[in-house]
Amino acid sequence: MRTTEVALPAGAAATTTKGQITAGVRAWVDSSPLRGLVGHFGGEWPTGDLSTVLAALDDFSARHWDFRQGRERPEAREPAFDPATVRLVFDAAAALGLVRAVPPALPRYAHLLVLGGLAHACLRRTAYAAHLVRTVAGISGEVAVLGSCRALSPAESRLLADAGIRDCVTEVDALDAGVRVAFGVGTPSEETGEEADHPHRAWSSRTYRPAGLPPVRVLAAPSSEPDRRRAHTADTQRFWAEHVRLRAGDPVLMVTAQIYVPFQHCDALRTLAVPYGCGIDTVGVDPALTALAGLPEPTLTPGRYLQEIRSAVRSMRVLHAAVPPA
Repeated sequence: MRTTEVALPAGAAATTTKGQITAGVRAWVDSSPLRGLVGHFGGEWPTGDLSTVLAALDDFSARHWDFRQGRERPEAREPAFDPATVRLVFDAAAALGLVRAVPPALPRYAHLLVLGGLAHACLRRTAYAAHLVRTVAGISGEVAVLGSCRALSPAESRLLADAGIRDCVTEVDALDAGVRVAFGVGTPSEETGEEADHPHRAWSSRTYRPAGLPPVRVLAAPSSEPDRRRAHTADTQRFWAEHVRLRAGDPVLMVTAQIYVPFQHCDALRTLAVPYGCGIDTVGVDPALTALAGLPEPTLTPGRYLQEIRSAVRSMRVLHAAVPPA
């Protein structure tokens, strides 16, 4: 059992059943830390079946913990809380799996996925993935670094420049730069893609072959709703699964930031484990790793933790709806 007080829905083993996934969602949602947060913010615990409870928690968190209001994460407002509320939020976040990084559950995996994000995340996650591949987890297939053609903000470009990285225009450029630094590679051995008439429709794939390590593919996915939004995490995961021909029984290790582990783990269960029958083990970057010492790390605040607890609730709601009844 992992060290978090509340386990996430099972997923590391490829033999995980749909019933186990549903039971895991129920246990996480019905946990004392989440109940305590809802009560502290003036809510009464909803009654009814799991679908009803998830819908009610989605609505409650929209009213009390949604500080983004449709904006990108860096644009979210930070609420002012009293010290007791701050302590409660931090304690709940730790118990719900958003704080403490844990090592991979298995010694070997078919593939390792690295999820993209803001510029600092692109550098930190690719560096951590390289560490895992070299020292912790054997990978028999490929390392897949997943992003989108989202344009970098001026602040992200400045951050990359401060780290000695220039000429990056998009998120996938930053991921590609992180891969070249972390894995010690230069020119890709294979490169393909489509620029399209809009960045939401564009895609690209670059494959590197570092000596003594599995191949590393940097993949930018198109949006499944290009007229409405850019590609999100589920789009990139599905796009990768189609390219790699993911097989039933394949254990997959996924790297993200620890604060996003609960919601992105459940997204991966829905988009990869349920349709393909693979295993999913999701780990967060360990900030204690020496190789990350010089890379920027954002300050994690009570508002950010509440926002991502809401993200986890919403992800579990969609996951529960996607799992057919046993």
